[in-house]
Amino acid sequence: MRSYLIVDDNVAFAENLAEILDDAGGSQTVVVDSGERALEMVKSRRFDALISDMRMPLMTGAQLVHQVRRVDPGLPAVVVTAYTADGELEAARREGLLAVLPKPVPVARMIATLLHARRDGLIALVEDDAALADNLTEALRERGFTAVTARSVTETDRLGDVRPFTALVDLRVPGGTDGEAMRRLAARFPGLPMLAVTAYHLDPPMSTVAVFSKPFDTRALLEAVEAQYRLRHG
Repeated sequence: MRSYLIVDDNVAFAENLAEILDDAGGSQTVVVDSGERALEMVKSRRFDALISDMRMPLMTGAQLVHQVRRVDPGLPAVVVTAYTADGELEAARREGLLAVLPKPVPVARMIATLLHARRDGLIALVEDDAALADNLTEALRERGFTAVTARSVTETDRLGDVRPFTALVDLRVPGGTDGEAMRRLAARFPGLPMLAVTAYHLDPPMSTVAVFSKPFDTRALLEAVEAQYRLRHG
């Protein structure tokens, strides 16, 4: 039975959402009304996913996800917000989010997202083509993976407190020489398996699991990601 933690200062809304989730999927859902209480719960038990409101007193949803990453880096996080242009939302995305859902919550989409959510399924995605990065992020999300993204060498250095199980890295992104983003990730995450993507005839600066030339077969790339997840987590 899957276990979810819902965090929202509107307790009536959170309890209603919890009832819907429990009825739909046979899950066990815990409701708390603040980020502080959520952190206490995450420290004391294991959840399959976190669902947090964005705007809350004292600790925002973005701040909560940041703190949770330090306690349980493998916990999938979903943010619910009525403010899709919020700067705090961008901060939360840098920590790696499984999904951002609007209010009122699209229940069917949330249920499907949570049922497929994978613990320890975080991927570092370095790609400067915004459309391609968004498409890959969505394709990964549909399989239950969470992508934390960077679009330059500098942004690679600014990834949050994350523990990816693999990385998808374009060999040529702004801010450094070819392959520099991959070198930075290797230094930060020793032993991290990497999949390289490139539109040029470039050789990776180090050993990689595979190299995908653009335009690549997205299904083949996703299968390579799946294989790495199975190797790491069984």
